[in-house]
Amino acid sequence: MTSSYERIKSECKQKGVLWEDDDFPATQSSVFYHQTPPFTFQWKRPHEIVSNPVFVNDSTAQFDIVPGKMGDRWLVSCLGVLYLSKGLFYRVVPADQNFDKPYYGVFRFRLWWCGEWLEVLVDDRLPTINGKLAFLQAQNTNSFWPGLLEKAYAKLHGSYEALKYGTLLDGLADLTGGITESISIKVDSNIIIRPPLLHNLLDTTSIITCTINNGTITQIRNQTEALPNGIHIGINYRLCSMDKAETIMGDTVQLVRLRNPLAQTLNKAAANFNGDWSSFSNSWERVTMNERNRLIEQLDQGEFWMSFFDMTQTFTHLECVHLDSDTARDEPQLADKSRRWLMRLYQGAWKRGVTAGGCRNNPDSFHINPQLQLFLSEKEDVIISVNQHSVLEPKVIGFTVYNLNSVQNINGCLSKNFFKKHKSLVNSQYTNSRQISHRCSLDPGRYLIMATTFEPAEEASFSVRVLGSTIRLALLETQTMLLLDPFPLLNSNTKILIDSANNNNNNNGIACSTAQYEPVFMQLADDQRTLNCFDLQELLEACLPNDYIRSCASIDVCRQVVCLMDKTNRGRINFNDFNKFMINLKTWWGVFKMHTKEKSGILKAERLRDALFDVGFQLSTDNISILILRYMRRDGTLRLADFISAILHLTMAFELFKAKDTNQDGIISMGMSEWIKSVFMC
Repeated sequence: MTSSYERIKSECKQKGVLWEDDDFPATQSSVFYHQTPPFTFQWKRPHEIVSNPVFVNDSTAQFDIVPGKMGDRWLVSCLGVLYLSKGLFYRVVPADQNFDKPYYGVFRFRLWWCGEWLEVLVDDRLPTINGKLAFLQAQNTNSFWPGLLEKAYAKLHGSYEALKYGTLLDGLADLTGGITESISIKVDSNIIIRPPLLHNLLDTTSIITCTINNGTITQIRNQTEALPNGIHIGINYRLCSMDKAETIMGDTVQLVRLRNPLAQTLNKAAANFNGDWSSFSNSWERVTMNERNRLIEQLDQGEFWMSFFDMTQTFTHLECVHLDSDTARDEPQLADKSRRWLMRLYQGAWKRGVTAGGCRNNPDSFHINPQLQLFLSEKEDVIISVNQHSVLEPKVIGFTVYNLNSVQNINGCLSKNFFKKHKSLVNSQYTNSRQISHRCSLDPGRYLIMATTFEPAEEASFSVRVLGSTIRLALLETQTMLLLDPFPLLNSNTKILIDSANNNNNNNGIACSTAQYEPVFMQLADDQRTLNCFDLQELLEACLPNDYIRSCASIDVCRQVVCLMDKTNRGRINFNDFNKFMINLKTWWGVFKMHTKEKSGILKAERLRDALFDVGFQLSTDNISILILRYMRRDGTLRLADFISAILHLTMAFELFKAKDTNQDGIISMGMSEWIKSVFMC
């Protein structure tokens, strides 16, 4: 199968033209969708900007990318981390591209987007001002991969302007396919990062960086702004390794080896770290020449040593990118790591009325969110990440973890009673970030992960990823089954249900005895004492006491009743059939009222599953989804007639299946004619 990239090149070759991307046109709206800039952009191809453009300059290892007028400095820092990991870099920026002839003006990049690696194609027309690139660009070379990659990233976001509101952690996740985690080095002036934790992080297939994040980075515009010791604010320094310096006094000093990705971009005075254990620090006088040479020989371009204590006093956060073993295989720097993350992925969606139950603040709907079981074979640290696929209008998301080790016989989704009786074990923060992650230490056993939006009824696709060593992830799903016989007659259980509803909501308007309806029935009946659907509609309109309950007298509901109860295929029912329907209608009306708490007569779609369960139907998520699609109204609710119609549909479906399941093995065989007949009967 020919890829889009190859197809575009072939078409451009036949037409003798350079590609123009209609999905992301060279217009002002592709740059700014909300603001109006004080200037107009001119879109130029690289060979119109410089005489000898190159895609990637492999002759130098320096990272010399600077932001332009958009000020997306966070993206520069992301690219700095990516550029220092060449294996990952060439996964995102395929190396088999250049400006040599034959040339067609199309470039491709790979980005982790919405839970998968996505190939993004862009043409090479870039926004310029006065003939110079307006946004990301190489400062000292003619490399154009930064500007073209930025364009591909802007295309995914809808515009360049959207990149202003991006974050470093989201960017690192998109560029590496990893799970990002921010760890505070200090909390209330207390250092919480210890050398053992750093050693553990460095032993995994993770990229560890140190940064200063004091909440004001977005206001910083001067890229050379630095602390007195030369450390730059808002730059992610790669944590390469740890070591101990043996001093001539017999003690040891814990050191960390860091690398500044912008070391050659800035002027020399600003670029170099000048604190203790820097190149010209007096700290080296405390060690022997051999020890100094041993440590200095480990340094590569842009790297320096810093004491662990100074690191904790200088930086505010560790920002980590955790890569699963498959992704890390592309990065040579991670080849010797002793611990390789195993990743488990689930991709799902929050659907209104089906799986969008909101957070724990919504006890009546929280349980309808997708329920994921996590199994651990041994005690370990695991990292749980939820990534929403809403980019332009992100929802507030988070997740909750429950311990299931004391719960027996889990055969399907846990009911709301479980969540009312059990306390959560882990609670993430809730934010409108695209990704939220949390590290937790768990004992061997079984756990439940509930990824949710903060508010119910908010729709979005999402991914849940879990990193660990001995983990397994599985979706809990309820099996569709009938818990009670179709159209049960009034018995002790349903009587209690009705009485309870009547006590809470006064009389529901349907007579306790159906004998009073018989004279009207006989007036409308034929000589066989039966009614068709039109007669039934007239009868119900006469018998049902108010307009709301009378909504169940629609012709569609009446047709369903006749199809369900007519065993002769004549399209008619007798008084016993009518009597049975009225008794059950009273029961269903009682159930309906029990689940309409906020406003009488209106059932929130999130409660349909529980209401149907009380009637006698246990339904899978797929089956509920179909019912919601068919019956939910624009405001996310159902009325009584919708509820009754859903019950009749389900009853007919179960009866048809039962009639065909002659072997009682849960499998039926139907011909085309039978299949079409059954569809119309339901």
